Amino acid sequence: MKTIDDIKTVMIAGAGTLGLRIALRCALDGYVVKMFDINEQQLDAAQRMQTKLTRSFLKSGKITQEQADLVKSNLAVTNDIDEAITGIDLISESVIENIDIKKNFYADLTPRLEKGVIVTTNTSYLLPSALLESIQEPELFCALHFHDVFNQIVVDVMPHPNTDQAVIGLLMEFGKRINHIPVLMQKESPGYMFNSMLMAILGQASELFSNGVGSFQDIDRSFMGNFGTMAGPFGMMDQVGLDTVWHIVSARDDERSKVFAGVIKSYIDQGKLGYKSGEGFYTYPGPEFAQAEFLKV
Repeated sequence: MKTIDDIKTVMIAGAGTLGLRIALRCALDGYVVKMFDINEQQLDAAQRMQTKLTRSFLKSGKITQEQADLVKSNLAVTNDIDEAITGIDLISESVIENIDIKKNFYADLTPRLEKGVIVTTNTSYLLPSALLESIQEPELFCALHFHDVFNQIVVDVMPHPNTDQAVIGLLMEFGKRINHIPVLMQKESPGYMFNSMLMAILGQASELFSNGVGSFQDIDRSFMGNFGTMAGPFGMMDQVGLDTVWHIVSARDDERSKVFAGVIKSYIDQGKLGYKSGEGFYTYPGPEFAQAEFLKV
């Protein structure tokens, strides 16, 4: 069984919004990183974003020049799965939030791996036990769920009932080594801790909006003005990605979730996915809620 000091090389599967940030965080903290995606254009876009983030962090003093240099030497990208898995110790998977896609990915991936590679999923809502039929070494499989990565630095460690205890301890320590606050889920629960609380807030905000109680801007103003946050529920959904929000909420069968999913789907059908597509509830860059006038007294 690997120890935390045996973890040297990390594979990131999926170069989307979260995957690219997890890869960058690991590289900044000294890990050798292989970022894999089947889509070459996505890899190119991810690298551009990583360069932009690195420059921004360097300018603001959040990282050192030495750390910025580590990104150049430690972070590689590939769309070749066999190249991606060579010599790795740990995998963080962030492919699309769809159980069939994830199962197919694992069914293809895990038989290729050397024995002893720890595999983690960054799923936002699915339970790790739901993916086990596609996992080669289930005792080495666990959910390791990130949030924003740089602004929200909690990482959830959610094992399934048969995850090896040593793996759980290793992942808790790994979270600390990449400058995160690890929290242990003592049992499987959809949505983890924060997302479960957040979805309740987003669902209530969506209900207020769909019932015509207030505009999404005023609902966000109410939230931001009272809690002192940088974004309200609708701005948050844009940041997460409306497609990701829809995948999470559409898995629920209660009436409020159905209405919530319908609201989100109406935006998705127009190609409005939030920040990543340039438009969701707000337009980007420079969304309305980020302007000084938005909360002007």
